[in-house]
Amino acid sequence: MQLTIDIGNTNISLGIFHGKRLIRRYTIATREKNYFLGLKKIFAQAKIEEVIICSVVPRATKKLHLDLKRLLKGKPLHIIGKDVKVPIRNLYRSPMQVGQDRLVNAYAGVMFYGAPLVVVDFGTAITFDIISKKKEYLGGMIIPGLRISLEALNQKTALLPKIKLEKPREFIGRDTKNSMLSGIIYGFAALTDDLAMCIRNKIGSDTRIIGTGGNIKLIAQYCKRIDVIDQDLTLKGLNLLVDIPSL
Repeated sequence: MQLTIDIGNTNISLGIFHGKRLIRRYTIATREKNYFLGLKKIFAQAKIEEVIICSVVPRATKKLHLDLKRLLKGKPLHIIGKDVKVPIRNLYRSPMQVGQDRLVNAYAGVMFYGAPLVVVDFGTAITFDIISKKKEYLGGMIIPGLRISLEALNQKTALLPKIKLEKPREFIGRDTKNSMLSGIIYGFAALTDDLAMCIRNKIGSDTRIIGTGGNIKLIAQYCKRIDVIDQDLTLKGLNLLVDIPSL
């Protein structure tokens, strides 16, 4: 079995695959001080033969790498960007600036859903990754995420409270909490829909919009332009990349 790991700024997502089938999914907070205990429990539940990691948090990667080496005992461990290159043509002006998770999402999107497409990842940040008809990574957009935006309202104002990210009760908020939630949820849904249409106008009307990330299930019901919801797109992409020759 393969263990795929996506290290994000807020959470570490882990998936156990038997062949190409995702059979278990786990989440560990990135800020967690001790990863080893959680990893040890996962290894006790499945016979892990190989691990592949994608990360945007170097500190967490280093820490997790050391823990995994202890558990794998010589079995293969791959890190995207270091041991494995995502096989997609990257047209970013400075290709090294693109987060490896964005390239994994782009590659997975092409492999599962074809091209052209846009992958919208609702994580700590919201990223739009745009892939051409020729299956080239064109670039994209980076926007503050839902929780970051909600926290900023509390931290940068005198009177707005700290609240939990959840569904708003109403479109027109009739108290402070629901006004904040309505602004965040409906506002970002409208932004997503409008950007999706702008991108379609630019690269083709047949462009598919794929939604993924930790907050996709919350926001997707308010979006009209997302064609496919695939919360595990990154993990599935990593599983595909296990078979790519190492650098």
